[in-house]
Amino acid sequence: MHAYTPLDNHVLISPIYNECSPIIPPTMSVPLISEQEGMGGVKCPVSYDVDLVSLHFTHICEFPDFRLFLHFLVARFGTDRSLCWLRIPNISHIVTRSRTKFGVFISLSVDKERSHHSTSFLSSFQERCHVSPPCDLGVTVLTGLCNWRETICGVTNGAYHWRSDLSFRFFCRNLSKGQVLEIPGTGGIEAIMKKAFQLIVRTGDQEGAGTDANVYVILEDENGLESSRVKLDKIFYNDLERSTVDTYYVECPEDFGRVQRMRITRDKKGFADDWFCDYIHVEDRRVPKKKMSARETSAAKSNSRNLMGTMKISPTPPNEKKEMYYFPVHRWISADHEYLFHEYGVSLPQHEPTVEVRKKDLLHKRETYQYIVHKEGLVAQIENLPSDEKFSDEYYWSFATEKVSLLAQTKLIEFTTAKWKSLDDLRKVYKQSLGEPQCIEVWKEDWWFGAQRIQGVNPLVIKLCKEIPENFDVTEETVSGLLEDMTLSEALEKNKLFLCDLEILEGLECNDNRELASPLALFYLTKANKLMPVAIQLKQKKGDDNPVYTPKDEPNTWLLAKMFYNNAEAQHHQALTHLGYTHLLMEGVVICTHRNLSPSHPLFKLMAPHFLFLLAINTRGLEKLISVGGWVDNCMTQGVKGIFELMRRGFDRWTFNKEGQVHTELAARGLLDKEILPDYPYRDDAIPLYNVIKKYVSTIVKHHYDTPEKIQDDWELKWWRDELVKPRDQNGVGLHDIPGTSDGFCHVDEIVDTVAAIISTCSLGHAAANFQQYEQYGFVPNYPGILHMNIPKEKKSYSEQDIMAILPNKRMTLDIMVITKLLSSRGTNSLGDFEMQYLYDPVGVQAADQFKKDLKKLSLETKLRNEDRDWKFEWLDPAIVPNSISV
Repeated sequence: MHAYTPLDNHVLISPIYNECSPIIPPTMSVPLISEQEGMGGVKCPVSYDVDLVSLHFTHICEFPDFRLFLHFLVARFGTDRSLCWLRIPNISHIVTRSRTKFGVFISLSVDKERSHHSTSFLSSFQERCHVSPPCDLGVTVLTGLCNWRETICGVTNGAYHWRSDLSFRFFCRNLSKGQVLEIPGTGGIEAIMKKAFQLIVRTGDQEGAGTDANVYVILEDENGLESSRVKLDKIFYNDLERSTVDTYYVECPEDFGRVQRMRITRDKKGFADDWFCDYIHVEDRRVPKKKMSARETSAAKSNSRNLMGTMKISPTPPNEKKEMYYFPVHRWISADHEYLFHEYGVSLPQHEPTVEVRKKDLLHKRETYQYIVHKEGLVAQIENLPSDEKFSDEYYWSFATEKVSLLAQTKLIEFTTAKWKSLDDLRKVYKQSLGEPQCIEVWKEDWWFGAQRIQGVNPLVIKLCKEIPENFDVTEETVSGLLEDMTLSEALEKNKLFLCDLEILEGLECNDNRELASPLALFYLTKANKLMPVAIQLKQKKGDDNPVYTPKDEPNTWLLAKMFYNNAEAQHHQALTHLGYTHLLMEGVVICTHRNLSPSHPLFKLMAPHFLFLLAINTRGLEKLISVGGWVDNCMTQGVKGIFELMRRGFDRWTFNKEGQVHTELAARGLLDKEILPDYPYRDDAIPLYNVIKKYVSTIVKHHYDTPEKIQDDWELKWWRDELVKPRDQNGVGLHDIPGTSDGFCHVDEIVDTVAAIISTCSLGHAAANFQQYEQYGFVPNYPGILHMNIPKEKKSYSEQDIMAILPNKRMTLDIMVITKLLSSRGTNSLGDFEMQYLYDPVGVQAADQFKKDLKKLSLETKLRNEDRDWKFEWLDPAIVPNSISV
């Protein structure tokens, strides 16, 4: 054993390599360090924090391999392996000169207050090396600089970790000049490396989303270099609770590059170990923060999400240092396997690094999202509402609060079954409660009755009339004097007549044997481009007991005919245009998407924001509104019995090629051409909005399916289409005419059309049918959901008292006012302003940004169009259209 000679109480030279021989390969020679090599008597500049023990003695040795140094610490000085777990970062980028001329000191300082294990460790080091420093603890080790990249990767694979109670400082030695200097800027290396990254973890708002389990995260860079394995846990803090955002720090090797992958695992410990993770964002704390101007700060705040989301992000150019990395998760994390997520979390199944994990998650989803068909001929719906789909607490209480507020505003209405005395008596109620619908002044006018067909809640019934139906008893005499200077045949030839035919209502059995009209109505387009009603027949079959009403009849007789037509159309609106073709038809699509597309699938991410709360509102609607004794049963002529039968009839007729797309649906009714019907607000606003949606969808879909092979190899896409078209009695959605074949989609345009139609239905389709319900239904004579009178069989005179007698009573009026007002409120953000961000990849982010710009521009154009309209149609302004069906 060599003698130890202290040099100025700071540097001690000790050739101790013989003691290390058991862990050094026999063929490896270990050079000794001597005073002649430039080290003797050189004072080592020691740096330390005031809370740490000063280093007065330094023990010097040199290893040719960095891994040997770590093994040396573990094997020779660690009585307990856990005492010696270290990760020493690669600092090769700091030492800029030739590696053959430099070595590195690593100064270990110990906080005695934090760990008695550290004391044991360094005491063992001193004892085994026969070092007797005048102070309590301290050691500095000089290592030879070798191939740092390889050795750090070796350390990573060996799972060495930083000790939380050890602090490291770095020094270099110039072999030619004999200088020992602290490497500039590394004095705080311990603090920097321990907090190299910050994890921002958001637990979902789903019921039971929080967890008591231990969750672990590992980051990987582009070279496969891993960070330490971080447990998402803070002392004396309840981590990962429902709807919370938590932050954690991650340490990593110093040459760790850009974060590209993340591994997540959890165990089954704790009372409730399930965990739903929305996302994990990774902030690189090594990148200096940019100072934000006041304008940028304001913009950042304005981009915050109001329900469930995150700040708006923009892609980082490849040549710039990234500050944030995004890992959307959006799923339950199972304890049965490890999850590997690439940055942005989007991939087709054939590109998935952990295919089996992805398939197992989908199998679990299929167990959770089960179809049920409540009655033969109806659509597929959710059997049991998954906790993932329930309303968030914020949304639920805002909805409930709104209803309480509306009820309070209507407290002046008498809670009796008394009838209204007069129209003036009825009108007073609105001023004293929920406000007057705009139609209250014009509801009797013929031009308003025509306007309801093209910009009311049900603008999908009217069509071009090329010939008078045989069962419609309209002749030249019937409409004489009503077509300006045209005859009936001339008006037909010049495309000036339009028809509404509600034959689908014929023979519909309603609650309490109520009688429901199945009318035909004829409209004439005047020279001033006003759509005016000229004839109404309330039943399908011609006969003496089924007269044709015209504006030439007595005012109240003609008014009553219009009210009966609107009453019939209201049943069609609620059963099909509103509930059937948006809420319920899309429910099956939502279920199918969850069952067949992974949350990592680009199509799932594209459609998911438009599915928010749809299953929840449908479940609640069935319970509260479409149930025996519920709102539909009491306030609609058809009642529950009739509405389900009408839905069945409508579902049998719905096809993707017609009703599924805005353009084809309009073309099928002969109204796509503006020359035919110049003023058609629904068409004029729906088409540009649909085009913006399709452009957005096309950008994303064509990016991910840029070759035919990607379509062919995507088995989730094939599963999804197969189940969309599979009959409902075979556990499918049962949609007709979805593009493609039994082998799946054949072309990327078919995928674009299908997804665009789904998003369009969930946004503009529902908005057009829903948000003016109070304006139409609220003043009950305007668009009566129910009339207490059988269909008239003859023309006769009616007084105002006769008309008031067939209207709903005061209590029923209250129910209609409150429910339609509640349904007319918007529950979620405007289209494009997503509550939850799913798309984080650069193409997706850029497409979403462009989508918002296009929608903003379109909103301005819509407002300008409304300035020129006699009656504003605001319901398809993108600023009003929500992302999803949530009310």
